Amino acid sequence: MNFAMEEHENNNNNGGDISQRAKKHKGKHDKPKPWDDDPNIDRWTIEKFDPSWNESGMLELSSFSTLFPQYREKYLQEVWPTVKSALKEFGVSCELNLVEGSMTVSTTRKTRDPYIIIKARELIRLLSRSVPVHQAIKVLDDEVQCDIIKIGNLVRSKERFVKRRQHLLGPNSSTLKALEILTGCYILVQGNTVAAMGSFKGLKQVRRIVEDCILNKMHPVYHIKVLMMKKELEKDPALANENWDRFLPKFKKKNVQQKKLQTKEKRPYTPFPPPQQPSKIDEQLESGEFFMSQKKKSAKTWQEKQEKQAQKTAENKRKREAAYIPPEEPRKQDTKSEDGDKDVATMAMSLKKKAKEFGKQKLGENVNAEVYIATAGEPSKKKSKRRET
Repeated sequence: MNFAMEEHENNNNNGGDISQRAKKHKGKHDKPKPWDDDPNIDRWTIEKFDPSWNESGMLELSSFSTLFPQYREKYLQEVWPTVKSALKEFGVSCELNLVEGSMTVSTTRKTRDPYIIIKARELIRLLSRSVPVHQAIKVLDDEVQCDIIKIGNLVRSKERFVKRRQHLLGPNSSTLKALEILTGCYILVQGNTVAAMGSFKGLKQVRRIVEDCILNKMHPVYHIKVLMMKKELEKDPALANENWDRFLPKFKKKNVQQKKLQTKEKRPYTPFPPPQQPSKIDEQLESGEFFMSQKKKSAKTWQEKQEKQAQKTAENKRKREAAYIPPEEPRKQDTKSEDGDKDVATMAMSLKKKAKEFGKQKLGENVNAEVYIATAGEPSKKKSKRRET
């Protein structure tokens, strides 16, 4: 305890010396290696396997088998010699069992690469999921990886699943082709799975796009727009070490209003049972029908039947006559205003004035001098009448 306290005090006093000391490693042999800081070594490159690295071969034989659907049987029989010759180069044997409907790959004494059996397993898995043989054989290359994305259990409704799976394909498979170009991966949508082949980076993008589409988080078209923007930004070396979020578009999901489910109101809980409903005999006793004779009962039922029939015929007649009732014509709205009334009044006054002037002009033209002189001294009939009254 005292030793620990003394060491703590010494560390506090000599703070500058601690920063200069070398960092302690956890493991005994975890020491810095001379090739850790070597700039000539690229740790991301995948070197091709050399058989001289494993001359003795495999200690144990291992095998994998995969079932395939019945509709793939004929195709697999045709292309199996191609698969066999491709695996023979790596020292892997394969077997096609048509009785059980399975494909098996296993290592042999000639196998040198320990990871090739995993690649062979991926090959038969791709073949069972309708990937063409010339494309599936590419997975044996070290730089090509594969990923099988299961999408069948992501959506419950079958109709929604089919509709969202169609979004991945697009019209005439245009969306799928665009995704293949941008991600650099081969993509095949088949049944409840999506098989993809390519680099690790591309496979990660494909898995994210597929899951977002099936879960209805984002449409593949928006992912395509983002990938196109990233492709353009990669060309600019000045933006290599910067954050690209300010350049990328941000898509917000629109909430579509859905119909609200009609929920029944919960009744208050009561520990007592509901009251017993009256039986048919109780209702007849209450109405007095129970004590009626059979003749009166039949007469009553017949009368009720006639009333219902009369109501039904009246309703049907009303429905038939409704087709012959003319619709109400829309009333014309009075568009006349006070200004319009004033214009009409002024127009009437001007027409009366013009009529008077025209009458005077006509009288002046047809006046006879002798008649005018003769009748000039005589009073008019209208004036005489007024005087008489």
